[in-house]
Amino acid sequence: MKSLIINVQHLLLVDNTQSLLKPTLANLVTSTTMTNCLNQYCTWGGKIHPFFLGSTTIICGHAAQLAAMAPGTVQLDMFSWNRRLARYVKAGQHEKTIELYQEMQQKGMSPDNFTFVPVLNACASLRALEAGRKVHEEIIQSGCEADIFVGSSLVDMYSKCGSIEDACKVFNNMPSRDVVTWNAMISGHVNLVDMYAKCQSMEDAERVFNKMLSRDVVTWTTMILGYVKCGQGSKALELFQQMQQEGVQSDPVTFVGVLNACASMVALEEGRHTHEQIIQSGYESVAIVGNSLIDMYAKCGSIEDAKRVFNKLPSRDVVSWNVMIFGHVKYGQGQKALELFRQMQEEGVQPAPLTLVGVLNACASVVALEEGRRAHDWVIKCGWDSYVFVGNSLIDMYAKCGSLEDALKVFNKMPSRDVVTWNAMIGGYAIHGHGKEALKQFEQMREEGVQPDDTTFVCLLSACSHSGLVDEGLRFYSSMSTVYMISANLQHYTCIVDLLGRAGRLHEAENMVLAMPYKPQVAAWMALLGACRIHGNVEMGERVAKQVLELEPENAAGYVLLSNLYTATGNRDLSENIERQRKERRVKKHPGRTWIEVDNEVHTFVVDDQHHPQMIEIHAELKRLSGLMHDAGYVPDTNFVLHDVEEEEKVFHLCHHSEKLAIAFGLINSAPGTPLCIRKNLRVYRDCHTSTKFISKVVGRAIMVRDANRFHHFQDGECSCRDYW
Repeated sequence: MKSLIINVQHLLLVDNTQSLLKPTLANLVTSTTMTNCLNQYCTWGGKIHPFFLGSTTIICGHAAQLAAMAPGTVQLDMFSWNRRLARYVKAGQHEKTIELYQEMQQKGMSPDNFTFVPVLNACASLRALEAGRKVHEEIIQSGCEADIFVGSSLVDMYSKCGSIEDACKVFNNMPSRDVVTWNAMISGHVNLVDMYAKCQSMEDAERVFNKMLSRDVVTWTTMILGYVKCGQGSKALELFQQMQQEGVQSDPVTFVGVLNACASMVALEEGRHTHEQIIQSGYESVAIVGNSLIDMYAKCGSIEDAKRVFNKLPSRDVVSWNVMIFGHVKYGQGQKALELFRQMQEEGVQPAPLTLVGVLNACASVVALEEGRRAHDWVIKCGWDSYVFVGNSLIDMYAKCGSLEDALKVFNKMPSRDVVTWNAMIGGYAIHGHGKEALKQFEQMREEGVQPDDTTFVCLLSACSHSGLVDEGLRFYSSMSTVYMISANLQHYTCIVDLLGRAGRLHEAENMVLAMPYKPQVAAWMALLGACRIHGNVEMGERVAKQVLELEPENAAGYVLLSNLYTATGNRDLSENIERQRKERRVKKHPGRTWIEVDNEVHTFVVDDQHHPQMIEIHAELKRLSGLMHDAGYVPDTNFVLHDVEEEEKVFHLCHHSEKLAIAFGLINSAPGTPLCIRKNLRVYRDCHTSTKFISKVVGRAIMVRDANRFHHFQDGECSCRDYW
């Protein structure tokens, strides 16, 4: 029974540190790996799950045994005092915690290591440095200073009370340290520069730093972390070099800051050089450093390097898995991310809320609705559905997987919503072409007193563009600065160019690009070039294409759009000349790729795919569909197919586009009448759009296609976009 009491106390008292370690939404979404991943690890990735903490009813099922113990025993009395301390801290009654601690001592009770953790927590919350120092003296007298829980709490208390020097002394004297200890030190460093970082006044920090007669690794690291937090990655790297020149040895926290600087700048070579130094220093196996290495490589686009570090880690915690999952999602490898999540479960690593956010993003990227539903079940099972940032990801996943109905259910059930919640719902309506519903959602948002941000207006302008609501879009654009005091950024200008261009107001769109207060980026020119192709304006298209190719000569999309513009206006020779130029300059096109989920498995297809195990059946189904479509009046549009092949070969090429292969596969592997949902990485091709309308009619199926820009809902030979896309 004694071991049982100790375990219960561990569970209760570790819970008291959760308020110190639990990440905010801002940490989870915008912070560097150092702050978000480590805090998230300590809260969710340790051996003790937070939702089983602090409850004597749940713990081990032994509440009855505890109640049956004799009230006069020393063990039970000590446990009772510690439990009361833990409850006061958990309730935020920090002054009462200290009063109870003093009362306990007055009654002759000798505190133990489980007593000191909540008391130090209370001192930290009250910023009661002197009280904390007195408790520290009592800890030394009791012989509990070597306890890792107590040591970590001391580091945290001193850090939060502003005494980094004392925190470092405790940290350096600890016989062993775990991730909680490291987290407390990192938090201390970050808190020290937090005032400067929030005020964007690193110049003040520099003045203090430069006047210091003696600067140790903590001082240097604090400055490096400050620069990273303020988005000044290059200065962080410069300071790191200066630190090395002065002979100051880096510690793991220093390397975490430097790796985050490299990640923020996408500075792969600097990151690799830092990796070499980490190996030389012997810190590669330290969890926080290994996780930061994975994060750096993933954010710098080198997934293979991230995998190598991941596979070499002596132990992989939930942060390691999270970073790998997010890295694969970011670079369009949603299926790989889902495979990693399954592997993570097989290895017995418990997911955290942030893990499920990554999984939901992966589901959204490949339109894996059933996988997304299973992830939603995980969320409910773990009790995370009340977390706003998780709810936001669920809304986004359902909307991007084609189920606006489920997205709205999640939205309506959320106990609290922030601006991101509303943006996710408005953006969901936008990509489905439901412009008017998006505007109604915005009005409801205003009525509930939620202040829109710049992303809100990107979603609104996109909704107006996809639905042809030009006047409404222009009014929103005007109200940004006049009503909401939000300055338009490049995304807003690009949305307006797209809005005007789709509506055929090409000269207004071009004037908008030229009048931008920023240097126009390729996205704005591409929106205008696409509009020139839709409306057949060759003269402007040539002018715009020149801008696109000057900005991004390696971007094949500029060549393709101009070539298609020439073809659409009957200029085949010019079209073929542009294609020759592209090939001579060795600019490669991104291959069309389509995903479809059938029986809880995501299948991928590319144009003229011959590798799928069911390809014979797929070809047979395409042949059958071709006959049905022909009888219904379908005529293939071969204008945009390569011109140096026979007409019959052109038709064959059209029939084997990736989306048609995916649709045929879905038809032969699902019950009649079942809706199909596919995801395409490029804008839907004109002939594919026409043929999908015919397929939906001849087979009596609803077919949803999500292309690079929006959803198309096909049913009974019609598309929800009304051919406005």
